Amino acid sequence: MDLKGKVAIITGSGAGIGEEAALKFAAEGVRVCCNSVTDSAAKVAEKIRAAGGEAIFVKADVSLPKDAEKLIAETVKNFGGIDILVNNAGTVIPGTLENTTLADWEKTLAVNITGVFLVSQAALPYLKKTKGTIINTASVVSLKGVKDRFAYTASKGAVSAMSRAMATDLLQTGIRVNCVCPGTTMTPSLEQRLSRFPDYEKAKADFIARQPMGRLGEAREIADAIIFLAQATFCTGAELSVDGGMTM
Repeated sequence: MDLKGKVAIITGSGAGIGEEAALKFAAEGVRVCCNSVTDSAAKVAEKIRAAGGEAIFVKADVSLPKDAEKLIAETVKNFGGIDILVNNAGTVIPGTLENTTLADWEKTLAVNITGVFLVSQAALPYLKKTKGTIINTASVVSLKGVKDRFAYTASKGAVSAMSRAMATDLLQTGIRVNCVCPGTTMTPSLEQRLSRFPDYEKAKADFIARQPMGRLGEAREIADAIIFLAQATFCTGAELSVDGGMTM
């Protein structure tokens, strides 16, 4: 697929994987809607425009129906349609079955599952017109158990399953749906979580040790996989692992 002139929405594009995806799509000539629940993605949209690309920023909480509808409406208003939807917004709250609170459980599922549902459903009429594509950011934890990630694992397992269901249901419309499953990736979110450990370097080494390649992933590497899935026209219902060998 030639991406030039296409329209993409990347949720959670204020930093990390989402930011890299937005920048890479823009470099391919894609008109990009950058989204975040705070103002963080505004700087990403500005960066794209400064480089000569086309981008808007829409502040929205994907877990809220009205915000999801606003995100789609603003994109269509500015760019006339939607070709690519990247459901990347997510939250990671550590915890086990024993110590996860109901509030943490509900927040995790609201953003990581309900957000994908609401934004995808709102975008569907426009994606049908363009025979577009949806890429959902799942996780290595949807394929492999990881300690202290109970709610997060449940939510990302759902994203993987939802992606297959969406791909099956939408096959006859021409819409492709795939998901990318990143391993542990160095992002501002991970950096923040590492900073909460008593021993930062040990915590970082423990995260690295989970991946046979012996290093953390880089956000640009996950963004490359997202770009690939957007262009892989014979690919739907797939889970693309980009995890340093963690699930091999």
